[in-house]
Amino acid sequence: MHFTVVSSLDSQCREAAAERLGRTHDNSVVVLHDLLDGSLVLRRVFRDGRLFERETTLLEHGCLSCTVRLDVVPTAERLAACGFDHVVLGLPPGVATGMAVDELRRGLDGPVIIDNAVLALDPAEVDNQIWDRHTLFESGFTSMPSDERTSGEFLVGEFGQVDTVLMSPGLGSVLSGNPGEGSEPWLTGVELLGELAPHAHLVAPANTFRPGCFDPAEAAARNKPGVVRLPVSESQGAFTTVLHKAGRPLHPGRFRDALPHLASGTHWMRGRLWIASAPASRIAVQGIGPRVWLESTGTWLADKPESGPGTDVDAALDWHPSHGDRGTVLALTGYAQDIDAQEVRDLLDSCQLTEAEMEADFAVWEDPLDLSNSL
Repeated sequence: MHFTVVSSLDSQCREAAAERLGRTHDNSVVVLHDLLDGSLVLRRVFRDGRLFERETTLLEHGCLSCTVRLDVVPTAERLAACGFDHVVLGLPPGVATGMAVDELRRGLDGPVIIDNAVLALDPAEVDNQIWDRHTLFESGFTSMPSDERTSGEFLVGEFGQVDTVLMSPGLGSVLSGNPGEGSEPWLTGVELLGELAPHAHLVAPANTFRPGCFDPAEAAARNKPGVVRLPVSESQGAFTTVLHKAGRPLHPGRFRDALPHLASGTHWMRGRLWIASAPASRIAVQGIGPRVWLESTGTWLADKPESGPGTDVDAALDWHPSHGDRGTVLALTGYAQDIDAQEVRDLLDSCQLTEAEMEADFAVWEDPLDLSNSL
């Protein structure tokens, strides 16, 4: 069974994308799910642009994952049994593509072929959404008070998962009577998308859509914590991405002091750290708008017995004869006027251990970096 999965924060963008995607295959059906207040799921099914099913279901425990597992997956299975060749799944706003794909593969009996994973959005809103400090619930994107993700966290997670970004005016633009396609905010947003999702096909309303380009292995590689993917060429416009690598462990105290300066004004910071206070731990760092956090992702391959780069592409590319895959790789994306590449490099280099500090046993470091750091 062939599926195209559409995620979004904006129901207007999602419906425009789903309608368009329903025309990309013969014998297609479009399904839109919404989780409303009171654990009520609204399901609408369209064929050739016409609504032929509208149902509501009350969930005992209403949440986004329950909506997918208890309604989206059974509906997909039922439609497959009806003989449809292709189903477009318009997910409830805030539902991650990866979760939906996992539930489809887990819940359906037959083979699941994902033709495309699509994020639908209004590029004019992306800059503000990245910097929004409110949770998805506080901003009105979901009906779940327990959903503490920000819009920026949702978007960056989806950028790593999807192969296509379908752009159209959002609900706010339509309600204001100023769709804004081709406006300065729209064009600025498109440029930002080129830095945040360099692999994705950016498709405007008049552009051609490319079906069948979802690569699950590549999506999984992009989403591995600590992985850095960069635009093919350096941008000369309003936004830039700066990459820097440090071959020595970082002093935990100096890096903790430097972290707020590195993150300041950065739309997206990501990478992996080699910290002297936890030398065997591969620590991923991510900053999205106003939030920054660190997490341990396990042991460096170089610290595992009889291990090497193997099939880990990032480890193979950065493998060093003496310290293997250990090292710091950090990328920062933001307005070019806010990010000084040389300042970033100097600041990160100053966090590295000195020659004298390198000669000391790592066990002397008693200042571990707090992995729950949040700015």
